[in-house]
Amino acid sequence: MTLDSAPSRWRSLPSSDRLHLRHPLVIAVAALIVSALVGLGLAATAGAGPAEVVTALVDGTLGSPFAIGTSLNSAAVLMLVAVGFTIAYRAGLVNVGGEGQICLGGIAATAVGVSLPDSTPLPLGLTLVLLAAALAGAGWAAIAAWLRVRRGTSEIITTLLLNFVGLALVVLMVQEPSLLRQPMTSSETLPQSEPLSDAARLPLLELDKSPATIAIVIAVVAAIAVGIMLRHTVTGLRLRSVGLSPTASARFGVPVDRASSLSLAAAGGFSGVAGGLLVATAPFVLADGFSSGFGFSGLVVGLLARGSMTAVAAVSLLFGFLVSGGINLQLAAGVPASTITVVQSVLIILIAGAAWWTTTNRPPRKPSSATTTDSAAEEVLV
Repeated sequence: MTLDSAPSRWRSLPSSDRLHLRHPLVIAVAALIVSALVGLGLAATAGAGPAEVVTALVDGTLGSPFAIGTSLNSAAVLMLVAVGFTIAYRAGLVNVGGEGQICLGGIAATAVGVSLPDSTPLPLGLTLVLLAAALAGAGWAAIAAWLRVRRGTSEIITTLLLNFVGLALVVLMVQEPSLLRQPMTSSETLPQSEPLSDAARLPLLELDKSPATIAIVIAVVAAIAVGIMLRHTVTGLRLRSVGLSPTASARFGVPVDRASSLSLAAAGGFSGVAGGLLVATAPFVLADGFSSGFGFSGLVVGLLARGSMTAVAAVSLLFGFLVSGGINLQLAAGVPASTITVVQSVLIILIAGAAWWTTTNRPPRKPSSATTTDSAAEEVLV
């Protein structure tokens, strides 16, 4: 076979036997490779070689039971944010407000957690704390949902702007003595809340020398439950239909506005639970900056996963280990930990660009009486 004949032979293969450049797996792998190269380039400018960077990342993620436990806790938070993002994404919405929803969830969880007596049974205390966090996150996202449904305002803009309000509310809560700030014992005391009650603290997984908590179990169970809901229930089919074509869904009697609102509120609820898990993990306090950018990182996870709960779990674990590795990257290799944030930002740009490319450069299809999205939505509902 000559080189000139290769393209024609490639095109002659059935679509099931070839991996298109538009395939989600190809896009994800390419985005990861380019982002990794960008990260190595930034590390090189800081004077660290590729081998040194890789060693620092491995030691920071897998080098000790403590590092592994920290990574698992981070992965749990990312997984919950990404699970919520996927629910909204299935309905055709983009939740960019995970950071603000984490903040509201952390505030609500702290308010409940510091009020519980230590004698409260742990299952009851944790349930109350996480329920408060979920309701707060869902309520925060519901603001954007209402503006989307009633005023037609883009949820991307409103959820993004609400992030800054949520971050400011955390600062207010830990700075104002009449709210959640603990009594100042000295001039060096950092503005933070009182520690949560023992009944509101996540138990450890009891792994040797590991700070891993049951947060990862909660996140995995949530991912499995949502995956089943999206694939095998009427609610999941309706969300998919609304995401494909609200017009066709409305013709079949699907309450489009309600489905959109509930999907965005559910996304906020999961992010709120993530915030509750953060404050229910050591050191068990609400402090300025406690969200640590998990909302934006969870957005990247959701974009990379492209609707697959299996991918959500896998990418969350990868990013959870990267977050922990980034801290050691600064300590061991002298590379700023913010390099990881830059890599994640590059991933967002690449995935967003790939999404635009795949939707604007599709191969021509045979004309039909209905639009492609309307037909797809009708097929789902029928």
